[in-house]
Amino acid sequence: MTDQQEQHTVEAEFEITDFDENVYDEPSDGPKMTRVTIRKRYQGVIDGTGVAEVLTAQGGAGGGYVASERIEGTIDGRQGTFVIQHFGLADGDEQSSDGRIVPGSGTGGLAGISGQAMERRFQVLTLTYTL
Repeated sequence: MTDQQEQHTVEAEFEITDFDENVYDEPSDGPKMTRVTIRKRYQGVIDGTGVAEVLTAQGGAGGGYVASERIEGTIDGRQGTFVIQHFGLADGDEQSSDGRIVPGSGTGGLAGISGQAMERRFQVLTLTYTL
C-alpha cells in the first residue's frame, strides 16, 4: 500500500446552518414521511460545506432515514467534493447512523476517495477513507 492508499479515520465536527422539512405523507395512523434539506458547515479536519437531501419516516417511538450528502471542501490539504449515502434508525433513545462514500463521486483533489461514514455523536461525522 502506498501513502496515497493508506486508510485514515477522522472525526469532523459540523453545525447545521439550515434545516428545511416538508411533510409529503402524514396518515392518521403510522409515521409521517418527510423530505428534509440539511445544510452543514464543517470545520476542522474537514473544512467545507455539506448539503443533504433526506427522506424520513418519523413515528412516536422510532424512525428512520436515508440521505445523499455532497460534501465540498478540503481534507488532508486536498480540495474537492464527494457524496455520502447515509442511512439511520432510531428506536426510542437508541440511534445509529452509517453510510458509504458513493464510488466514483470524488472530484478534484478528492477524486478516487472511498470509505465509510457514521455518526455516533451529535454533529460529529466519523469518516474512514482511502485516497
